[in-house]
Amino acid sequence: MEIHPGAVIGQGLFIDHGQGVVIGETTEIGANVTLYQGVTLGGTALVRGKRHPTLETGVVVGAGAKVLGAVVIGERSRVGANAVVVKNVPPDAVVVGVPGEIIKRGPHAPSVSPDFEHGKLPDVLGETLAALVTRVETLEKKSGHPRPHLPAPDHGVWPGQDFSI
Repeated sequence: MEIHPGAVIGQGLFIDHGQGVVIGETTEIGANVTLYQGVTLGGTALVRGKRHPTLETGVVVGAGAKVLGAVVIGERSRVGANAVVVKNVPPDAVVVGVPGEIIKRGPHAPSVSPDFEHGKLPDVLGETLAALVTRVETLEKKSGHPRPHLPAPDHGVWPGQDFSI
Protein backbone atom coordinates (compact mmCIF):
# COMPACT_ATOMS: atom_id res chain seq x y z
CA MET A 1 0.00 0.00 0.00
CA GLU A 2 1.25 3.48 -0.82
CA ILE A 3 -0.18 6.57 0.88
CA HIS A 4 1.53 9.85 0.04
CA PRO A 5 2.24 11.88 3.19
CA GLY A 6 0.59 14.93 1.58
CA ALA A 7 -2.80 13.23 1.29
CA VAL A 8 -5.54 14.53 3.60
CA ILE A 9 -7.42 11.65 5.23
CA GLY A 10 -10.58 12.06 7.29
CA GLN A 11 -11.63 10.14 10.38
CA GLY A 12 -12.85 6.58 9.96
CA LEU A 13 -11.11 5.62 6.71
CA PHE A 14 -11.44 1.85 6.33
CA ILE A 15 -9.14 0.06 3.90
CA ASP A 16 -10.29 -3.53 3.48
CA HIS A 17 -7.18 -5.46 2.40
CA GLY A 18 -4.58 -2.82 1.63
CA GLN A 19 -2.73 -4.74 -1.08
CA GLY A 20 -2.20 -2.50 -4.09
CA VAL A 21 -3.96 0.58 -2.68
CA VAL A 22 -2.43 3.86 -3.90
CA ILE A 23 -3.43 7.26 -2.49
CA GLY A 24 -1.82 10.20 -4.28
CA GLU A 25 -0.35 13.40 -2.88
CA THR A 26 -3.27 15.82 -3.31
CA THR A 27 -5.98 13.29 -2.53
CA GLU A 28 -8.60 14.39 0.00
CA ILE A 29 -10.64 11.71 1.76
CA GLY A 30 -13.68 12.58 3.87
CA ALA A 31 -14.97 10.80 6.96
CA ASN A 32 -16.08 7.16 6.95
CA VAL A 33 -14.78 6.26 3.49
CA THR A 34 -14.20 2.60 2.55
CA LEU A 35 -11.57 1.47 0.04
CA TYR A 36 -11.23 -2.14 -1.08
CA GLN A 37 -8.05 -3.81 -2.35
CA GLY A 38 -6.27 -2.51 -5.41
CA VAL A 39 -7.88 0.96 -5.40
CA THR A 40 -5.92 3.79 -7.00
CA LEU A 41 -6.67 7.42 -6.17
CA GLY A 42 -4.27 8.81 -8.73
CA GLY A 43 -3.29 11.91 -10.61
CA THR A 44 -3.39 12.50 -14.34
CA ALA A 45 -0.99 15.45 -14.64
CA LEU A 46 2.45 16.47 -13.47
CA VAL A 47 1.49 20.11 -12.83
CA ARG A 48 1.63 21.54 -9.33
CA GLY A 49 -1.64 21.94 -7.48
CA LYS A 50 -4.71 19.75 -7.05
CA ARG A 51 -4.38 16.73 -9.34
CA HIS A 52 -5.79 13.82 -7.31
CA PRO A 53 -9.38 12.92 -6.35
CA THR A 54 -11.54 14.16 -3.51
CA LEU A 55 -13.76 11.52 -1.89
CA GLU A 56 -16.48 13.05 0.23
CA THR A 57 -18.04 11.55 3.38
CA GLY A 58 -19.29 7.96 3.21
CA VAL A 59 -17.91 7.04 -0.23
CA VAL A 60 -17.17 3.38 -1.01
CA VAL A 61 -14.67 2.46 -3.73
CA GLY A 62 -14.80 -1.17 -4.93
CA ALA A 63 -11.88 -3.53 -5.51
CA GLY A 64 -9.54 -2.56 -8.32
CA ALA A 65 -11.29 0.73 -9.09
CA LYS A 66 -9.29 3.68 -10.34
CA VAL A 67 -10.33 7.26 -9.57
CA LEU A 68 -8.06 9.53 -11.58
CA GLY A 69 -7.53 13.28 -11.67
CA ALA A 70 -8.88 16.17 -9.63
CA VAL A 71 -12.41 14.79 -9.63
CA VAL A 72 -14.90 14.88 -6.76
CA ILE A 73 -16.83 11.77 -5.72
CA GLY A 74 -19.93 13.05 -3.92
CA GLU A 75 -21.11 12.00 -0.47
CA ARG A 76 -22.39 8.44 -0.03
CA SER A 77 -21.55 7.51 -3.64
CA ARG A 78 -20.38 4.03 -4.62
CA VAL A 79 -17.72 3.19 -7.22
CA GLY A 80 -18.04 -0.36 -8.52
CA ALA A 81 -15.20 -2.86 -8.71
CA ASN A 82 -12.72 -2.16 -11.52
CA ALA A 83 -14.48 1.05 -12.59
CA VAL A 84 -12.33 3.85 -13.98
CA VAL A 85 -13.68 7.24 -12.91
CA VAL A 86 -12.34 10.39 -14.59
CA LYS A 87 -15.33 12.75 -14.13
CA ASN A 88 -17.08 14.22 -11.12
CA VAL A 89 -19.75 12.06 -9.48
CA PRO A 90 -22.72 13.64 -7.69
CA PRO A 91 -23.76 12.61 -4.17
CA ASP A 92 -25.70 9.34 -3.73
CA ALA A 93 -24.62 7.89 -7.07
CA VAL A 94 -23.45 4.43 -8.14
CA VAL A 95 -20.76 4.37 -10.83
CA VAL A 96 -19.62 1.31 -12.82
CA GLY A 97 -17.66 0.55 -15.96
CA VAL A 98 -14.78 1.86 -18.03
CA PRO A 99 -15.09 4.76 -18.30
CA GLY A 100 -17.26 5.07 -15.20
CA GLU A 101 -20.96 5.64 -15.85
CA ILE A 102 -23.57 6.65 -13.32
CA ILE A 103 -26.20 3.92 -13.17
CA LYS A 104 -28.15 5.15 -10.16
CA ARG A 105 -28.34 8.40 -8.28
CA GLY A 106 -30.45 10.26 -5.84
CA PRO A 107 -31.49 9.92 -2.23
CA HIS A 108 -32.34 6.23 -2.65
CA ALA A 109 -28.78 5.14 -3.43
CA PRO A 110 -27.33 2.88 -0.74
CA SER A 111 -26.39 4.78 2.39
CA VAL A 112 -26.92 2.45 5.36
CA SER A 113 -24.10 -0.04 4.81
CA PRO A 114 -20.69 0.63 3.26
CA ASP A 115 -20.95 -2.62 1.33
CA PHE A 116 -22.84 -3.42 -1.82
CA GLU A 117 -23.17 -6.52 -3.95
CA HIS A 118 -20.15 -6.25 -6.26
CA GLY A 119 -21.21 -9.40 -8.10
CA LYS A 120 -24.66 -7.98 -8.87
CA LEU A 121 -23.57 -4.73 -10.51
CA PRO A 122 -25.17 -4.28 -13.93
CA ASP A 123 -23.35 -4.99 -17.18
CA VAL A 124 -23.87 -1.57 -18.77
CA LEU A 125 -22.07 -2.42 -22.01
CA GLY A 126 -23.76 -5.83 -22.37
CA GLU A 127 -27.21 -4.34 -21.78
CA THR A 128 -26.54 -1.64 -24.38
CA LEU A 129 -25.36 -4.21 -26.94
CA ALA A 130 -28.41 -6.38 -26.29
CA ALA A 131 -30.71 -3.38 -26.82
CA LEU A 132 -28.90 -2.53 -30.07
CA VAL A 133 -29.19 -6.12 -31.35
CA THR A 134 -32.93 -6.07 -30.60
CA ARG A 135 -33.32 -2.71 -32.36
CA VAL A 136 -31.41 -3.88 -35.46
CA GLU A 137 -33.50 -7.06 -35.64
CA THR A 138 -36.70 -4.99 -35.45
CA LEU A 139 -35.52 -2.65 -38.21
CA GLU A 140 -34.40 -5.55 -40.42
CA LYS A 141 -37.81 -7.24 -40.06
CA LYS A 142 -39.54 -3.99 -41.03
CA SER A 143 -37.25 -3.60 -44.05
CA GLY A 144 -38.06 -7.10 -45.28
CA HIS A 145 -34.42 -8.18 -45.12
CA PRO A 146 -34.06 -10.09 -41.88
CA ARG A 147 -30.66 -11.52 -41.03
CA PRO A 148 -29.94 -14.60 -38.92
CA HIS A 149 -31.00 -14.18 -35.31
CA LEU A 150 -28.26 -13.28 -32.82
CA PRO A 151 -29.36 -14.45 -29.38
CA ALA A 152 -29.31 -11.91 -26.56
CA PRO A 153 -26.81 -12.46 -23.77
CA ASP A 154 -27.76 -14.46 -20.72
CA HIS A 155 -26.11 -12.90 -17.65
CA GLY A 156 -23.30 -11.42 -19.77
CA VAL A 157 -22.71 -14.57 -21.87
CA TRP A 158 -23.62 -14.53 -25.57
CA PRO A 159 -24.65 -18.18 -26.21
CA GLY A 160 -23.25 -19.89 -29.28
CA GLN A 161 -21.03 -16.96 -30.23
CA ASP A 162 -17.25 -16.77 -30.22
CA PHE A 163 -16.21 -13.15 -29.78
CA SER A 164 -12.60 -13.93 -28.91
CA ILE A 165 -10.05 -11.58 -30.33
